[in-house]
Amino acid sequence: MGMTITEKILAAHAGKDKVSPGEFIEVNVDLALANDITAPLAIEAFQKLGAKKVFDEQRIALVQDHFVPNKDIPSAQQVKTMRDFAEDFGISNFFELGQSGIEHVILPERGLVTAGDVVIGADSHTCTYGALGAFSTGVGSTDLAAVMATGRIWLRVPESIKLVYCGSMPRWVQGKDLILATLGRIGVSGAVYKALEFSGDVVANLTMAERLTMANMAVECGAKNGIFPPDDITRQYLKDRAKREPTYHESDPDADYESVVEIDVSDLEPQIALPHSPDKVVGISQVNGVKVDQVFIGSCTNGRLEDLRVAARVIKGRRVSKGTRLIVIPGSPEIYLNALTEGLVQDLLEAGAVIGPPTCGPCLGGHMGILADGEIAVSTSNRNFKGRMGHPGSQIYLSNPAIAAASAVLGRIGSPEEL
Repeated sequence: MGMTITEKILAAHAGKDKVSPGEFIEVNVDLALANDITAPLAIEAFQKLGAKKVFDEQRIALVQDHFVPNKDIPSAQQVKTMRDFAEDFGISNFFELGQSGIEHVILPERGLVTAGDVVIGADSHTCTYGALGAFSTGVGSTDLAAVMATGRIWLRVPESIKLVYCGSMPRWVQGKDLILATLGRIGVSGAVYKALEFSGDVVANLTMAERLTMANMAVECGAKNGIFPPDDITRQYLKDRAKREPTYHESDPDADYESVVEIDVSDLEPQIALPHSPDKVVGISQVNGVKVDQVFIGSCTNGRLEDLRVAARVIKGRRVSKGTRLIVIPGSPEIYLNALTEGLVQDLLEAGAVIGPPTCGPCLGGHMGILADGEIAVSTSNRNFKGRMGHPGSQIYLSNPAIAAASAVLGRIGSPEEL
């Protein structure tokens, strides 16, 4: 019996010829990462271990992105803890403001993650890097402390679920819609500690931005990781970007999967996740007309240049509806600069949007867009749990950037087709 791509990566990092689902292994880690919320906890645990040095100064990334620019004294102290730790231990990949952006956007962008890697992060959406053909997963801060000290971690090899997307993508349907449809199909607990392997003719034609979006949300159905087999799109993305030599794996033809799920996208509408769960998914036609107080375009799910291009294309020459506010946050300084150069920022500002600095911002109810009681938001982020973006009495609908932009113009949930 052959192995899946996830099993091959884990076997290689465990120094084994073969691993099997359910097996416990110890693996070498290529990159460890944390943010301004999780890093201080990991640093405290690291200090309690009595460790005198980190396993590799070049393979730890500390990114301030959740509560920055610092919104209050506690958030300033959190970043200072990270900064001091990076200086004390010679960690080169500490991202200061001006360099920093959303961690799951800037690390692929800077080439710190590459195909074949094992990436461990103290953030649940670390699974994003599976878009590059890496095994990446989130852990708690205590686990990350041990990784920072040793460069190794214990893992159970996950069973794999193969997702096969077929058909042809309708207009305004994007990778975000594919993963929302998948969540609607298998549920938020349908893949607990499984590896989601994205495949099929549709996947082969997805952009890297769309793949990053889909891998990012693998954890929303409980998956340990999500992964795309590397192809020419992967190689082109990593060319002249990857800081280490990529290792390209693919699943064997006789690899064993717990299940295979086929999803035909030909008749798929843009998808909307209703409050208060990412798997409570319906087509756009079933929610058209819900009044919107706030629209947020950004996050580690949809804050990339391609997302801003789509939003600007929908909104150019139009105005944000009176009574609705539109917040747009580029995922990195590079994205922000390119959006400026391409005129996207001008198009969005002229429409009445507010543009924020690269940060997570409203996604987790951090700042720069907190919802009040009873307010309704359309968000391109990954979670719409009760109270996620502010008051527990608010409601969050998840969508792709095109639907979000159209909803900002209409003042209600709606499609670009209406414009």
